[in-house]
Amino acid sequence: MKRNRSKAQLGILLTIFVLFAGTAISEEAHYAFTNRLAGEKNPYLLQHAHNPVNWFPWGEEAFTKARKENKPIFLSVGYSTCHWCHVMEHESFESLETARILNDNFVCIKVDREERPDVDGVYMTFVQATTGGGGWPMSVWLTPDLKPFFGGTYYPPEQFRALLTRVAESWKADGDKIRASGEGITRQLQQFTTRTPMETKPDTSLLDNGYAQIKTTYDPGYGGFGGAPKFPRPVTLNFMLRYYARTGTKDALEMSLFTLRKMADGGMHDQIGGGFHRYSTDAHWHVPHFEKMLYDQAQLACAYLDAYQITHDKFYADTARDILDYVRRDMTGADGQFFSAEDADSPLQANPTIHAEGAFYVWEKTEITGALGTNAADIFNFYFGVENSGNAESDPRGELQGKNVLIVLHTIEETAKKFGKSPGEIKTTLADARQKLFAVRAKRPRPSLDDKTITAWNGLMISAFARAYQVLDDPQHLTTATNAAQFIRTKLYDDKSGRLIHRYRAGESKVDGFASDYAFLIQGLLDLYETSFDITNLELAFDLQQKQNELFWDKERGGYFNTAGQDANILLRMKEDYDGAEPSPNSVSALNLSRLGEMLDDKSFRQMAGKTIATFGEQLQRAPSAMPQMLVAFGFNQAMPKQIIIAGKPNADDTRALLRVVRENFIPNKIVLLADDSAGQTFLGRHLDFIQGVKMSEGKATAFVCQNYACQKPTSDPAALSKLITH
Repeated sequence: MKRNRSKAQLGILLTIFVLFAGTAISEEAHYAFTNRLAGEKNPYLLQHAHNPVNWFPWGEEAFTKARKENKPIFLSVGYSTCHWCHVMEHESFESLETARILNDNFVCIKVDREERPDVDGVYMTFVQATTGGGGWPMSVWLTPDLKPFFGGTYYPPEQFRALLTRVAESWKADGDKIRASGEGITRQLQQFTTRTPMETKPDTSLLDNGYAQIKTTYDPGYGGFGGAPKFPRPVTLNFMLRYYARTGTKDALEMSLFTLRKMADGGMHDQIGGGFHRYSTDAHWHVPHFEKMLYDQAQLACAYLDAYQITHDKFYADTARDILDYVRRDMTGADGQFFSAEDADSPLQANPTIHAEGAFYVWEKTEITGALGTNAADIFNFYFGVENSGNAESDPRGELQGKNVLIVLHTIEETAKKFGKSPGEIKTTLADARQKLFAVRAKRPRPSLDDKTITAWNGLMISAFARAYQVLDDPQHLTTATNAAQFIRTKLYDDKSGRLIHRYRAGESKVDGFASDYAFLIQGLLDLYETSFDITNLELAFDLQQKQNELFWDKERGGYFNTAGQDANILLRMKEDYDGAEPSPNSVSALNLSRLGEMLDDKSFRQMAGKTIATFGEQLQRAPSAMPQMLVAFGFNQAMPKQIIIAGKPNADDTRALLRVVRENFIPNKIVLLADDSAGQTFLGRHLDFIQGVKMSEGKATAFVCQNYACQKPTSDPAALSKLITH
């Protein structure tokens, strides 16, 4: 993802001044090269295994070489589905001339930001501080002691070669000064990242302030918050829908629903194969950046499920199913694990040696007519805005000329009126057309699949499938969530130490888990418990929360560090305080702690939740829209959540009838427990004395609705339960 660079911040002075001069023509490498990345299991590193650049993976071998030879390190960070990473590889890392400069003057290290977010976080902080922007590919120059002294993102090939030459010359001439500069820069970054924010205990006006701030960024024409490029950022929708549930503010609901509808109708939504692309390059959700990320699918599915619970509009349920069907079909492994991403680029069907962004997804009008026939194609093309000369207006690199990115341009009713058919006939025609075009598209070369399994992202996806079973009542969703959780427990959890592992691929489990792995998986396990009521999920969530507290909790200031602080090669120990494409582990943890505190009547968890929120109170007061998921956690923490306990047999019809009433309503501030008169109730009883006496009434499943463990009159009547939970 290419980002612009601007003036330096934090007063960091660089010792290198870059002269951009000279031109050269890159030579294509002929894959006659093999470097150390060939021994790795990571898909992104393997993509570079046959570059002429003498790449090393992040590790002691590279660090030792740099120290022994007194060479600076060139660190390149990206990920396997990143379009601009592919561009820079082709232009620079496959160039023999560029490789010669790199190999002669630097120790070159390649890092996957998804596998090593700790490494990425340190040097992205540096790049953002010194340039005012950041993104991937990220290019950073380090001293042999890993201290950064210069950095940026994507560089065009001629500029990159000139920069490499200048850096190499400067190192040879002024290496000691550059080392000193790197030391000074690192000290400033350490001071910046360890600064003590003023702990502020927020009040409920913070939620109103967050809503008001988010509302100012709303796009009334096309939905979404902010301008182009436009990201879905589901955490904002999470807050807005919960703000509506809390206050009844119609605008919060309407802004969210309109945004969800416009995204689903847009080109960012894969109208043929399902799922969502990463973001829209324009303001009207038309031309996307085409990679598909697991964490986007998970969070968007939950947002559409929330919308369906509120509105009971089939449109939102169908969109959620579309996302989940795509993930189950294309991003799920044979053992139940979820894969990470699909690439933005793919080979051209006419010439597979050439890759282009979006090649798998876009259409020429003649292709559609040939596949569907004239009559069906006319209907399809009108509905989806297909044009003879292509419809991709926002195409900065000219890769989509003559191509169409499908976008719902007319309603079913408008299409029916134009062609003199009933809406039902139009729906049938469009459904048949989608199936035919899916079959045509399946013959094209697919984008590459990043099939590594990330614990954190699997946690998010487990939540989505668990919640889908609750809302849509489709057993395969529960099976999918359960299988994924079992995979994590088997492959990415160490029973002896109680620790999580971050990544699995091709038989290899690697890298100690980060705070996000614990937070997102705990959330997934809590959602899965409230779905299946398998007590082992709640037990593991409880154990993992204790381990997360042990490894990541800041005992002095509160909140969670991203890393456990046990790797001396990671220069900065940071806390994530921004809810972006992924929520901050601190925001998710604050909600997890509150939920566990309610489920197990654990005061220490409740206190830690409050402390986490207060730790980020200053940021929340200043810019609440930057942490909408923390606002969600704060809302739950303040809400006196409903405790809904069902006494009944798992999967019995009367138990399911009561649960169905609970699940068809949008009640975000609640917990749901099952008193099953077996192992689950025994575990809960060790934490909640009162639940030991919760029993079915007259042999029927019985619901107890409580707040602060003071319960209303129990009922076995679904209609009576509905009144209790909605008032």
